[in-house]
This record gives sequence, C-alpha cells and structure tokens, in this order.
Amino acid sequence: MEKKKTPARIFWLTKDAGLNRILWYLILVALLSAFCFITLHVWLLPYSVAYSATGVLTPGYLLYAVIGILFSTPGPFVASLILSLFIERNGLKSLMRGIFRTERKLETICVCGFFCALALVYALLFGTPNGAPWYMFIGGLVIMIPFVGIAEETGWRGILQPELNKRLPFPFSVLLTAFIWCIWHYSAWIDPTSRHYDDSFIGFAITILIWSFAMAAIYKATKSVFACCFYHAFIDSIGAVYDWNALFDAFPGSLPVNAYRVVWLAASIGLYVWADRREKKKVGIITG
Repeated sequence: MEKKKTPARIFWLTKDAGLNRILWYLILVALLSAFCFITLHVWLLPYSVAYSATGVLTPGYLLYAVIGILFSTPGPFVASLILSLFIERNGLKSLMRGIFRTERKLETICVCGFFCALALVYALLFGTPNGAPWYMFIGGLVIMIPFVGIAEETGWRGILQPELNKRLPFPFSVLLTAFIWCIWHYSAWIDPTSRHYDDSFIGFAITILIWSFAMAAIYKATKSVFACCFYHAFIDSIGAVYDWNALFDAFPGSLPVNAYRVVWLAASIGLYVWADRREKKKVGIITG
C-alpha cells in the first residue's frame, strides 16, 4: 500500500528542511513581486502618477495604495506567513515568537543602539535636513517598525540570512542576501512616483550592501530578528527629516562619506567575527 503523505510534507521540494525554507521563501517572494509589478507598475501606475500630479483620490489610486500596503513592502512578511502557515505548518504563534524572541535583552539593546547611533551620526554629518520637525522622526519610527522593519526583516534576516549562513561562508551569504534584497527593490527605480526614481541604483546597492553586513552582524550577535527590524525602521525614519536620496543613494559620494561607510562596514564585520568566535568558543566548552 502506498504511504500517504503527511500534510507537513506535501509542499516539500527537498528533504533538507533548511533548503526547503530558502526555496519556498524565494518562490513566494518572486510570485508576490511579480503580482505587485503587474498590478502596481503596469495596470495601476497611471492612477499613481495622476494622484502625484493632482492630489485627487480615485478608486484606481486607492486600489494601488491598498495593494502596495498589503503586498509590496510587506512581501517578505507575507511570504514568511504563507511558509509558516501552509508549507511548514508551524502556525502564526511560532512565526511571531521567532520575530520577537530576544534572549540577551541588554546586549541586544547595546548592539542595536550602537548601529542606530552610527546611522544617526552619518545623517548628522552628511545629511541635508528637509525642513521637517524632529518629532516626524519619532512618528516615522512608530509607523516604520511594523510596516517596514517587521514587514521586510521577517523574511530577509528571519529566514534567508540565517539559512544561507548554514551553507555559505559569512561574506558570501551576506553578498547573496544583499543581491536578492537589492533586486527586490529595483521596481522602485522605474516608478516615477517613487522616492528612488532617477536616483543612482549603484549608490543604493552600496548602501544595501553595508546594511546587509550590519544586520547580519546584529542578528549574529543577538539572535534577535526584532533588533534587525528596529534598526531597519530607524534608518528609514531618518528619511522623515533628512533628504533620503542625497544621503543614502548618492554615487559616487564624497571622500568623507565613503570613509564613514567603510567604518560602518568594518564595524559590522568586526561584530560578526567577534560573535562567531564567541559561539564557537561556547560550543567548544560544551563539547570539549
């Protein structure tokens, strides 16, 4: 008699559970991205352009906004949710526990705070204020934590980066994650209503690379997905009071700007190496 498949195995592409997570996550992100590209950047884009020009709300623009809010930026979270609920059958509680579990709370605050401070000092030194009051930064942070930080980092640092770390050396896992994350953003460069439109994609790619190393290091040291969510939201909130494009997307940038970026990158790599050595030392003590 043929053995009946258990529900948890129906959608498995490979016997390797970790590889299955990577493949399904990327497939789901690709499908959601394709859906958003067709709806937002082909069918509904004229409504967004018209709204930018006139400020008049139309049913077409409202549909554009709803799809964008639910499936564009939150695509990684939606992919993670589908993966947890329907493919791995772990449930919503397991997914949320994975996002918010923070074992080393004080260390997590210190590490995340240090990298947030690096970003803020970068803005203070090289940014151009856009005239908005500073309380907009706080308001932006409250909005960005769920709608950008959790929406994206649940997938990038919650699933993809940790699973790639098990299979690839640190620099290659980060480079691959950064490449996928960067390509995922590309549609913003062809949308005339996006804040990235006409900016340097190379400049953005360099920034994404630095942030990928930083968030990989934060996760390695803290094992906290939420710390990465907060850091991501913090950086995006800086754009509420500073000219985002000139600050983060400029290329090639001045010598002081690039020197600071190197320091940012070096701090990320240094933290990762330290955290990795600490992990290996603990394993050695336990198994020795």
